Amino acid sequence: MSDPNLVGMTTQHSTGPQHKPVTLLGLGPMGKALADTLLEKGHPLTVWNRSPEKADGLVARGARRARTVAEAVTASPLTLVCLTDYDTMHKVLEPAAEALAGRAVVNLNSGTPAEARAAVQWSEDRGVDYLDGAIMVPPPMVGQPGAVFLYSGSQAVYEQHSEALTSLGDPRYLGDDPGLAVLYNTALLDMLYSTLNGWLHATALVGSANVPAREFAELALGWFMPVVVDYAALARLAPDLDAGHYPGTLSTLVMNLNALDHITRTSEEQGVHSGHPRLMKEIAERAIAEGHGGESYLAVHELFKKATLSKEETSTPLP
Repeated sequence: MSDPNLVGMTTQHSTGPQHKPVTLLGLGPMGKALADTLLEKGHPLTVWNRSPEKADGLVARGARRARTVAEAVTASPLTLVCLTDYDTMHKVLEPAAEALAGRAVVNLNSGTPAEARAAVQWSEDRGVDYLDGAIMVPPPMVGQPGAVFLYSGSQAVYEQHSEALTSLGDPRYLGDDPGLAVLYNTALLDMLYSTLNGWLHATALVGSANVPAREFAELALGWFMPVVVDYAALARLAPDLDAGHYPGTLSTLVMNLNALDHITRTSEEQGVHSGHPRLMKEIAERAIAEGHGGESYLAVHELFKKATLSKEETSTPLP
């Protein structure tokens, strides 16, 4: 007799409404969260993982465990891929390419826009419908209101499988350029790490005077949120970034350089790592050298828009 855990659903079905079946490849922490959510929302679910025992709990709840990737993808019109990266995705999907023909793949790996566009070409060559995506929340938030998922590429795939994608969270379709989802993902993570590094460095700085992080946090975060992270104000400034318009009416880049110099020298005096503030200071110095000294701090945006400096610029010492 065949093992029911491998070939069919167990008797523990979801009590919710039944929706379109979905296949999921990859059961790491994020893949597990996706699987849990799909089961909770009533989607018949087939799962595959290189280590099959990771599916035990899902099988007990009603998921089907496939022996092979080809078996998994043929079980559903839609396959979600949640693996480490694009290279892993290609290695996993290539042996099942024939079975995937005429079906849809939504990739939720991380990577670069070039890798996303290459994945589209790989899919087109094999007759696979492909949509690229990015998950912008940690695993516990999957399926919750406000859980943002980004998608780009084939609008037809997005619309055809919107029910399953909506089950996972708040889907945002960014356009037909398949590289946009991972580009947005990278840009948002850039904001995350820059902000987090700023907070950690500031905490280390006051910590050099034996100020506990919990004591600093009460004042710092209470000040930071309304004064610095005024989301409405940032939104109002976005058109200026697009236009390259950085009026220094309230504060100039030269004035900000003074503050960055103080942060750098204080870090050095206190024996705290000064690489991060020194980098910010050098960026401001370069922007001033390029003629933006009388504009606001937002003028450093002009430097960030450049891939590299010219030979003439790199040969000129920083002020």
